[in-house]
Amino acid sequence: MQLHIGIDDTDSTKGGCTTYIAARLVETITKMGHRFFDYPNIIRLNPNIPYKTRGNAALALRVDASNESYGLIQEAVLREIEQTSDLGREGTDPAVVFVKGQPTNEIKQFSRRALWDVLSEKHAIRIIRSAGDSAAAYGARIGLVGALAAVGQTLLRDHTYELVAYRTKSNRGTPRRVDGDSVKRMNRMTTPDTFNSYDFENKRMLITPHGPDPVLLGIRGETAGAVRKAFSMIRIHEPIERWVIFRTNQGTDAHFLSIPMKTPIKPGRAVVVSGAASDVPRRTAGGHVFFTLRHQAGELDCAAFEPTGKFREIVAGLLPGDRVTVYGGAKKRSANQSLTVNLEKIQIHQLIDKSDLENPTCPSCHKHMKSAGRGQGFRCAKCSIVSRNSNKTLVKRSRSVLPGTYAPALKAHRHLTKPLSRYGHEKKRWDHDPPSGDWHYP
Repeated sequence: MQLHIGIDDTDSTKGGCTTYIAARLVETITKMGHRFFDYPNIIRLNPNIPYKTRGNAALALRVDASNESYGLIQEAVLREIEQTSDLGREGTDPAVVFVKGQPTNEIKQFSRRALWDVLSEKHAIRIIRSAGDSAAAYGARIGLVGALAAVGQTLLRDHTYELVAYRTKSNRGTPRRVDGDSVKRMNRMTTPDTFNSYDFENKRMLITPHGPDPVLLGIRGETAGAVRKAFSMIRIHEPIERWVIFRTNQGTDAHFLSIPMKTPIKPGRAVVVSGAASDVPRRTAGGHVFFTLRHQAGELDCAAFEPTGKFREIVAGLLPGDRVTVYGGAKKRSANQSLTVNLEKIQIHQLIDKSDLENPTCPSCHKHMKSAGRGQGFRCAKCSIVSRNSNKTLVKRSRSVLPGTYAPALKAHRHLTKPLSRYGHEKKRWDHDPPSGDWHYP
């Protein structure tokens, strides 16, 4: 029997990590003698949820189990959640869902929608009950949304891998001791088999988080072998408690690809909208860049915020009439303002011609002449030559941007955003190969 276990909302802004609970359960369930028929899954859900913690990840464990062992696995999972979750913290509401056999189509549809929309725990509970599945929730029941969504995201198409290593308890809350030069060298030697390891534009290491959680580092890549090899190339100057390779939807644009056609734009949703720029982009205090997109249903403000780096210059180079598609999250910056799309990506399809009228040049020194007055032609300020029969000419100017797809600086990428280095490396299917080789320790 296939058993799918979804877990969510075990962490808080102060600590904890749902992937860490999954990593501990990998060890526990393996010691119980059970086989995983898939790598544990990190499922990143809608990144625009206002009450999420960090990357809005839920976890799925997929195990071969018997009816006799089902109760024992259930007990082990609940015991781990109760012992390891950041229970008692505001906003920490752990939940777990157990699904025997393949997730139903209704669960899969719920899961796809959770990638881009805001869903309720009542919706999740109704589906769990109708499918006859088991679940448990501690505190508020909102964690059931992520736990159920994780179960239904079986990653049959494009997916990536992440090796996550965890710190010993005594080191948590202290600076992570990972050698940055070794990370840069690993990045150069393994790209594009790995991605988003180091941001050379901002000279920033991307594999290490900055909070008090137990994660030491996470290496993202195209295969389990690639992230395992990359891990071996990094110099680490502190002990490692454990590590696990996860299969995940990170770096796949899954939140954009799952949006149905003609979906209304609402706060908290991921959006993909095509149209034309309707004004000259404007810069605001703090280094942000805004422009207005005219699309089929009206107009929409779009923003490239300061952390996106040089991406702002691409947005600032647009002109009214340029045809683009924007990708991002819809949000109201305040109750009285209209919706704004926080840009995660922009695709420029067609640029208008940019041209200016220029004064004629002097036949002697070839510098631009100046107007000599209404109806009096042009005069060269240097040579004093007057030309009464010359006219201004229309000169086409080059544009500072070109058609193409552009994304923010790597440090500003959301977990689901597909980096440009992955274009052309998307996977068409999952071959249902179970985990093999060294994929976890201990």
